[in-house]
Amino acid sequence: MKPKVAVVRTRPDRVFSDIERAMELAEVRSSLSTTTETILKDNISWHFPFLSANTTPWQLEGVIRALRGFGYGDLSSVHNNTVVTDPFRGEELNKLAPLYRKYEVKEYFNFRKEDIRWVRYTPKAKMRALDKVFPHGIHLPEYFFGKNIVHLPTMKTHIYTTTTGAMKNAFGGLLNTRRHYTHTWIHETLVDLLAVQKEIHAGLFAVMDGTIAGSGPGPRTMKPVELSLMLASADQVAIDAVSAKLMGFDPLSIQYIRLAHDDGLGVGDPKEIELVGDDVSNLDLHFEVGNNLASRVGDILWFGALKGIQRLFFHTPLVYLFVFGSFFYHDYVWWPLRGKQIQRRLRETSEWARFFDRYGEQ
Repeated sequence: MKPKVAVVRTRPDRVFSDIERAMELAEVRSSLSTTTETILKDNISWHFPFLSANTTPWQLEGVIRALRGFGYGDLSSVHNNTVVTDPFRGEELNKLAPLYRKYEVKEYFNFRKEDIRWVRYTPKAKMRALDKVFPHGIHLPEYFFGKNIVHLPTMKTHIYTTTTGAMKNAFGGLLNTRRHYTHTWIHETLVDLLAVQKEIHAGLFAVMDGTIAGSGPGPRTMKPVELSLMLASADQVAIDAVSAKLMGFDPLSIQYIRLAHDDGLGVGDPKEIELVGDDVSNLDLHFEVGNNLASRVGDILWFGALKGIQRLFFHTPLVYLFVFGSFFYHDYVWWPLRGKQIQRRLRETSEWARFFDRYGEQ
């Protein structure tokens, strides 16, 4: 049977009902157990409210409302830290924190010892990279075991994986602060993490926000493109494949999608996926990835001439130089010189940007 990916056209005045419709079309109730807790894994790629980079408040609120209506009463959320993102600041600036409080969704942070205990785990599936990157053992958040998880990615490009979506959304939640060790093998790592998720979670689902998608050197320094779409699926590979195809890429040419498809972890061939919902055949997008300063440095250190000595840079205190460099570039160069202006122009043309500005006031 072909996996289903729902693609639904939406507008701000009906976005909640459209999200519910997409989840129903993608058969969420046959994918997630109502008798176990459901984790919401949002995607805060940057603490700044740069639309296209982060889970949107309407995406989060729509999913919470739909899940509660479907009988999923026990909801929680797990957040992670990144090199350039402050999750506490990010959930406030992106207007997510008030929603967790409003709907009484428990919040946990996987980098706080008082919240999450990390345990050693031996996957049943054969690993492509994780067992080599972490030869002393793979450690996972104990809290994740036995629970459903709903990923809330955005539809965007990525400097190292071409596109990013449901599969990449597990990266921050399942791996600890040493996850940058995996960047050279990022495609294989995403496939390994999906195999692990299928072993530890009671159910998997994803709702992807394509209201404003991102084209360019993602997951942050992008050009926002208004598409007014919502996607949903229980197949993490299929939803990423459909998203990639909509953006103008050949899904099977993207390594993490092809490898996951070949390993039987999902379906990455659009011909083998059932699209349900609204007709989007008239979309003719030509998203591009491109480069920024961070990607050019990363290409040299993780994939280029210096790959062989990357341990010197990333497994020693020297890593903090790169952490600071990335933080300074994104927060104090790109955001004030480019990001703010892009968002300002977006408010002039996009109903979604104006919706974000007034979100929470109604």
